[in-house]
Amino acid sequence: MASVTLQGVSKSFGSMAVVDAVDLSIDEGEFMVLVGPSGCGKSTTLRMIAGLEESTGGTIRIGGRDVTRLEPRERNIAMVFQNYALYPHKSVRENLAFGLKMRGTGKAEIEQRVTRAAQMLKIENLLARKPRQLSGGQMQRVALGRALVREPDVFLFDEPLSNLDAKMRVHMRDEIARLHRAVGTAMIYVTHDQVEAMTLGDRICVMRDGVVQQVGRPLEVYDRPANRFVAGFIGSPEMNFVEGAIEQRDGRLVFAAGEFTIPLAPAMAGTGKVTLGIRPEHLERDPSGFAARVVHIERMGDESVLTLDAGVALRVLIDRDDDVAEGDTLRFAAPPHRLHLFDKEGKTLRI
Repeated sequence: MASVTLQGVSKSFGSMAVVDAVDLSIDEGEFMVLVGPSGCGKSTTLRMIAGLEESTGGTIRIGGRDVTRLEPRERNIAMVFQNYALYPHKSVRENLAFGLKMRGTGKAEIEQRVTRAAQMLKIENLLARKPRQLSGGQMQRVALGRALVREPDVFLFDEPLSNLDAKMRVHMRDEIARLHRAVGTAMIYVTHDQVEAMTLGDRICVMRDGVVQQVGRPLEVYDRPANRFVAGFIGSPEMNFVEGAIEQRDGRLVFAAGEFTIPLAPAMAGTGKVTLGIRPEHLERDPSGFAARVVHIERMGDESVLTLDAGVALRVLIDRDDDVAEGDTLRFAAPPHRLHLFDKEGKTLRI
């Protein structure tokens, strides 16, 4: 097992910075998820850790060893790709063993590692098959097994579940989490799916335009986003944002956007233009709250999402059994500690 440390790691193509001075530490045995929209630099960062991309600045250490200029084979890492990259003419057993053979590992050791990996991933009955005889989920297990037999210091995953259907993605998330608990080795996982990030990561690193926006435990990032981008990216349905100002009205501190107002905590200092953020799940039915007309209802099984017109557009998450119809006028409120305020640069203002 080993830790991974990135200090000022950057990658540029000519004058275009793809990754900009990333500082990040992954502890031994930690599951770190790099998450962000397409083009944010997360995969490039992972490839620099692997040695598949050469960094243009900064230092990468694995287990305290400077690997910044080392070849991938010298880093003792194992990487699982989105496209599986299995040899189509080789059996599952041969795919699992191939990398070890190339490294000169003895036959008995290869057999022991392949058997152990197959048992852990429950693919013992697939060892004689060729990749064309496997489902997507089975191929992903084989790709995991090929990384597992390496017994690396660090596992790297580059959007490994993107090619699977929704049901299989959920199942494979569980498999990867179980594998992490079993081997206890640091894993760095890249995804654009914030649900994957929230469910898998011990910590998550949110990136945008090559810059780290926030690093923290999933619920810390969800509850206390560092800025408006993180607040909008993490959480589903997406957080509501309303442009307005902090004002004093009738001796109370409120957020106001035209006729729409919502009380703020008394400790909030100052007035001026801000953006209010409210998560749909934090708006609650309250007879003393603001009035809103139901414009649209999305039925999602156990829950429904309402689109509201309260003078501003809002979405709210309610229980499926709530007796609500389009055109109804309802009243809602949000606990002050659940509100988020952002300044004109998008930075979080603490309430």
